[in-house]
Amino acid sequence: MSQQAKSAMTVSEAAEVKSFARPDEVRKFAKGRLELVKIGGATIGRAVFEPGWRWASSIQPIAHTKSCEAPHFQYHVAGVLRVKMDDGSEFDCKPGDVSLLPSGHDAWVVGDEPAIVVDFQGMVDYARETASGR
Repeated sequence: MSQQAKSAMTVSEAAEVKSFARPDEVRKFAKGRLELVKIGGATIGRAVFEPGWRWASSIQPIAHTKSCEAPHFQYHVAGVLRVKMDDGSEFDCKPGDVSLLPSGHDAWVVGDEPAIVVDFQGMVDYARETASGR
């Protein structure tokens, strides 16, 4: 077995446990927050969207894009998140749902309960302020 294969095997066989109770990074934005943990070479995000949160009003001022360009692969933990794709299709994501959202969407919380999602893709740069204000 090559040294490279042994190194890859060692990394992939190492057990890791992380907790959102102690995230590696927290990003706060209007009516919400994002908690990030880095594990196994991946970045996983837990987003908490408070009632009244909407991408267009909370994140668009940071992202400076027409709609959300981050693709998402999410497990919906709590609350209801309504998603409207740029093509006009609209649907609700509820607790227990798994969603795969391509670039080009808006989303908002429906009701009085926070929407909580765990996102396995798309949160690395989500709601990140940059030097240019994005």
